[in-house]
Amino acid sequence: MSSLLATRKDSTTRDRLLDLAETAILQKSFAATSIEELVAGAEISRSGFFYHFKDKGQLAKALLLRYVERDRAILDDIFARGDALNDDPLHGFLVGLRLFAEMTASLPEAYPGCLVAAICYQEQLFDREIRAINRDAVLAWRTRFRARFDRIAALYPPRIEVDLDDLADMASAIVDGGITLSKTLREPLLLSRQVTLYRAFIRAVFLGG
Repeated sequence: MSSLLATRKDSTTRDRLLDLAETAILQKSFAATSIEELVAGAEISRSGFFYHFKDKGQLAKALLLRYVERDRAILDDIFARGDALNDDPLHGFLVGLRLFAEMTASLPEAYPGCLVAAICYQEQLFDREIRAINRDAVLAWRTRFRARFDRIAALYPPRIEVDLDDLADMASAIVDGGITLSKTLREPLLLSRQVTLYRAFIRAVFLGG
C-alpha cells in the first residue's frame, strides 16, 4: 500500500510540474521559465524536480508529448461526435467544426496558446528529438484533415481548384492564427469565429455557393 501511495504522490507532483511549466511557457516562453519558479510553484525541492526530470530538456519532451496526446484526444472526440450525428463525411466534418467552434467559445478567457507553436518559435533551444516530435505534431494535423478531405472529395468533387494538403494545413493556420489574434486583441471569441469561417469555406469548396 505504501508504494502505491508513493506512486500516486509522484504522479501528482510530476503532473503539477508539467501544468506549471505549460502555463509559464505559454505566457512567457520556454527560455524565460526557470526550474526555480517551477520548484517554488510545486512546493518541492530542487532535488524533487530532478527526481522527475533530469533537466529542462526532458521536461520539454514530456510536456510536448502530453500536449500532443491531449490534442489528439480532443480532436478524436470532437470529430467522432460529428460523425455520430451524420453518416455523410462532409456533413459530419461540418458538425465537428461547429462543435470545435463551440468548445473554444465556451472558454472563459482567450485560448491559452499552442505549445507546438511556442516550441517552434524557439526551436534553437531544443534538441533534434524534440524538434522532430514538434514537426510530427504539425504533420499529424495535415494527415488527419487530408484523410477527411479525401473521403469528402470522393463524394463531393471540389467546386474550385484546391490542393487538399493546403486545405488541410489551413486548419492549423486558422487555429494558431486565431489563438494569436485572440490573445493579442483580448477577444476570447475571435478563435471561435475563425473556426466558423473556416467551416463556411469548407462548405463552399465542396458544395458551392
